[in-house]
Amino acid sequence: MTDSQPGAPLPFIWMGSVPARGQPAQTADQPQRCFPDFPARVKFSSCLGTKGTHYETDSVDFKVGADGTVFATRELQIPSEQVAFTVTAWDRQTAERWDAAVRLLVAQTSPACSGHKPQKGKKSASLDSVQPPNDTLLPWPQHQSSNGLRRQKRDWVIPPINVPENSRGPFPQQLVRIRSDKDSDIPIRYSITGVGADQPPVEVFSIDSMSGRMYVTRPMDREERASYHLRAHAVDMNGNKVENPIDLYIYVIDMNDNRPEFLSQLYNGSVDEGSKPGTYVMTVTASDADDGTTANGMVRYRIVTQTPQSPSQNMFTINSETGDIVTVAAGLDREKVQQYTVIVQATDMEGNLNYGLSNTATAIITVTDVNDNPPEFTASTYAGEVPENRVEMVVANLTVMDRDQPHSPNWNAVYRIISGDPSGHFSVRTDPVTNEGMVTVVKAVDYELNRAFMLTVMVSNQAPLASGIQMSFQSTAGVTIPVMDINEAPYFPSNHKLIRLEEGVPTGTVLTTFSAVDPDRFMQQAVRYSKLSDPANWLHINATNGQISTAAILDRESLYIKNNVYEATFLAADNGIPPASGTGTLQIYLIDINDNAPELLPKEAQICEKPSLNTINITAADADVDPNIGPYVFELPFVPASVRKNWTITRLNGDYAQLSLRILYLEAGVYDVPIVVTDSGNPPLSNTSIIKVKVCPCDENGDCTTMGAVAAAGLGTGAIVAILICIIVLLTMVLLFVVWMRRREKERHTKQLLIDPEDDVRDNILKYDEEGGGEEDQDYDLSQLQQPEAMEHVLSKAPGVRRVDERPVGAEPQYPARPVVPHPGDIGDFISEGLRAADNDPTAPPYDSLLVFDYEGSGSTAGSVSSLDSSSSGDQDYEYLNDWGPRFRKLADMYGGGQED
Repeated sequence: MTDSQPGAPLPFIWMGSVPARGQPAQTADQPQRCFPDFPARVKFSSCLGTKGTHYETDSVDFKVGADGTVFATRELQIPSEQVAFTVTAWDRQTAERWDAAVRLLVAQTSPACSGHKPQKGKKSASLDSVQPPNDTLLPWPQHQSSNGLRRQKRDWVIPPINVPENSRGPFPQQLVRIRSDKDSDIPIRYSITGVGADQPPVEVFSIDSMSGRMYVTRPMDREERASYHLRAHAVDMNGNKVENPIDLYIYVIDMNDNRPEFLSQLYNGSVDEGSKPGTYVMTVTASDADDGTTANGMVRYRIVTQTPQSPSQNMFTINSETGDIVTVAAGLDREKVQQYTVIVQATDMEGNLNYGLSNTATAIITVTDVNDNPPEFTASTYAGEVPENRVEMVVANLTVMDRDQPHSPNWNAVYRIISGDPSGHFSVRTDPVTNEGMVTVVKAVDYELNRAFMLTVMVSNQAPLASGIQMSFQSTAGVTIPVMDINEAPYFPSNHKLIRLEEGVPTGTVLTTFSAVDPDRFMQQAVRYSKLSDPANWLHINATNGQISTAAILDRESLYIKNNVYEATFLAADNGIPPASGTGTLQIYLIDINDNAPELLPKEAQICEKPSLNTINITAADADVDPNIGPYVFELPFVPASVRKNWTITRLNGDYAQLSLRILYLEAGVYDVPIVVTDSGNPPLSNTSIIKVKVCPCDENGDCTTMGAVAAAGLGTGAIVAILICIIVLLTMVLLFVVWMRRREKERHTKQLLIDPEDDVRDNILKYDEEGGGEEDQDYDLSQLQQPEAMEHVLSKAPGVRRVDERPVGAEPQYPARPVVPHPGDIGDFISEGLRAADNDPTAPPYDSLLVFDYEGSGSTAGSVSSLDSSSSGDQDYEYLNDWGPRFRKLADMYGGGQED
């Protein structure tokens, strides 16, 4: 921001009372006052312009308009030498602020106002003649003017107070003493208000309330706040105002205590190579927090060093005031030096290195590339080879050299064929990585037409050459490309060949010759033919000359015919190395002949047994096409005679007819009605078709009734009754079977049978072919088969059916003890008693099948089997064992001595 030298006098002469803006410059009781330059104007300039700039002041007596005009807000009386205040300009968009001090000076009366002309060689009063105020300031005294008028008493005024920043004290330090001319009459108390006194930052300034001495309490920092606006108050001991408040303006005098600071420590700029001296490169900017209107804040720039110092050690210079860096020497060449590093120094005190403070920053200047080096081929001729009939194949690579910046438009090569390829068989594409030119086949070449190509290729850059640069001689090169002969496949000149003939031609008829051509004119090769696809196997081809004949009769109505066309594919192969083959398609359009008799539709129909409007619509279908189809002729045959007697046929049009009853009544049933249909072919074909007509009784709507339909099917009343009886009997048998199955299922659930011994897996636990030492001697762990004795186990179980292999918890039933030598009759009694006890046992399972037979209690009641031979008397009788059945007879023989039956 720049203004009209803030802090210096404005061209503003002010005397007497200051009128507000728009008010008259004199009053009735005052002499004329002169304001030659009022209102004044504050000028603000910025790099971004003044649009959106807003002005403010810290004075309540003055305002600044949007155009920078300064005006008074009320009528003021200024007996002192000057009035000072601060104007703030701020940008509403960026919220940046700039402050400037404005001083309005009161000079002596201008000669223009007093009516006297100024004497030659004398100057008007200025600030230089203004004397500083005394330490003690009193209100202006009252006196009368020479013309007898009383002069109006003015308010007390104190000139601005200047305080240097960074003062070392001691503090508090007295600034000024304020006195009122009334303090000789009454005691007065003084106070100050405003920012720095009773507003933050508070207590920067203080005042002795009795003596009026004002102090500063701590060092000032102009960069923190450049000025303070306070108001002094004088009141009596009762708090009554004695004098009007007076404005106190305190300005902090700047000291050079801040170094210039660059906006960035690293600046990046660029300049094109080959630029002329004086070309702008970049701008570096440093700011100083000190007062910019004094030497403390005036920054100057200079270049300290330049690296590298090629081709000159002074390639750049800098504007000492603006910081603009420009070139001063020619010879910038990116291919030699791509980047310069420049150290820039900023010094305040207008660049005085002895007294000023300095700072440095680095400017990186990149030399940007211009297209001052045309691309050049690394060779004058290139060679490649291309096989015929190949496309999208790279046949040669062209290498170039370009010293400009890689992968830039100044370096990227563009290739163009300027001669040798009139038919456009080749193109040269650029490899984006290597910048090479790839000669590519885009259109197949034919060895029989061109055996070699001689191309001339030109290379250039995407960007045009810089002014004054010419294309070099090495920007063109020749490319030699011979063509390789490849064995090409034979081809059919008229592929998808179409011939027309009538269907039904005899077998062996020659249809056409479907021959192929071998494009290899410089090779002596033979071509052989074969079938590749013949869906109906109707054709035969001669393997030598490609002659095609019929191997069967061609039928247009065949399923292999689509839109009257039969299509077959043939293969032609040469005997080259390697062999090559081509295919050809033959299409045979078959012309229709009248070889299919018409068929009658529908095949079945129904009609009422009495003549009515109910008729049968019939039509004919023919596999042939026009003109071998309709119009058709419908007739009833003469034999048998009952046909024409019972039925009549009426033709509706060429394709449709109606069949109806001729007699008044025809018994219900199914009748075969023959009808003769004749087409319109040349010669015409006829066919006798049988229609099964169902005659049935009809309801009032002309539809067959249900009983009528059954009767029409040929079943009498007796047959219908028999069918119904059979259905009822069948349903009864099914019902009885279902009832029997339900009863059986219920009985099975009521009392479940014992497990079949063959299915009982527990019988397989004991092996009867092994003999041990007796039941008491078996070392088996039966705890795994038993239920624990503790009741907690039973009580903790969830309700439901118990396991069938658990031991009962309650008291064990007392079964009858088995005698040591049981009687044959005791076996049955023992089983009956055990069954009865189990049925009456409340702890037993609910049904017999759940009895746990594998638990035998604490011990067996039977004695040891060894006791059978323990007796020494030998008089024991074992004959009763024979009464126990065949299983005990062997035992009886062993111990009883009897003979086996």
